[in-house]
Amino acid sequence: MVLGILTAIAACPAIVGTNEAIQMTQRNQMKQMHRERKTNLAVSCTHQSPQGHEIDQKLVVLRDHKLWIATRRQTADDSTPEGHPFAGYYFKHPQFNWGRKGDGYVSTIMDNPPMLNWIYVDKDTYEVKYGTKSESEGHKLGPFSCTPVDHRVTFDEWEGFCAVEESPGCWALYFDVDDDGLEEKVPMDKDVLEVELIRREMRIPPVNKKDVGPPE
Repeated sequence: MVLGILTAIAACPAIVGTNEAIQMTQRNQMKQMHRERKTNLAVSCTHQSPQGHEIDQKLVVLRDHKLWIATRRQTADDSTPEGHPFAGYYFKHPQFNWGRKGDGYVSTIMDNPPMLNWIYVDKDTYEVKYGTKSESEGHKLGPFSCTPVDHRVTFDEWEGFCAVEESPGCWALYFDVDDDGLEEKVPMDKDVLEVELIRREMRIPPVNKKDVGPPE
């Protein structure tokens, strides 16, 4: 009896270790499944101003190789195309391995056919753009990831996204690479607001793991 008790006590650490390993594997699998879900992007802006209220909780759209915020004023202007709603997910880039820091980011640019493009930050202007592999080469392609809580989008391990009003009601997405409020990239007469990008999961099946990614 004593020997049996001692054996059980000795086995406890191994059992606990196995359970912890299983739980960690399950957490990693859940995290990966979440990253493989196609999502829309919405903007969160807490700036207490008419401009902040105008862009808060609005969807991100793709138009003319840039990412924009679909405000009511913009969509009401018949001369401005509405754009394609961001519908993307994390995807390993063939040229970069950022490890735990994150992956590349892709989005469809049209519904039929559902062609993918890379999301990237322009190295010169800091605009957030989309393009093919050749169009994005030489620019800042990642790593993209998300925060542990709320799953907000990060780039290069932090949240530095900004909205810039390039014309009345037309807000473009930028990333504040230098963490200086884009003072060297955007004219002083343009409004610049800090924003967060919220991933809104789409009710469709997970991404096919055989997906070859964006075209060259």
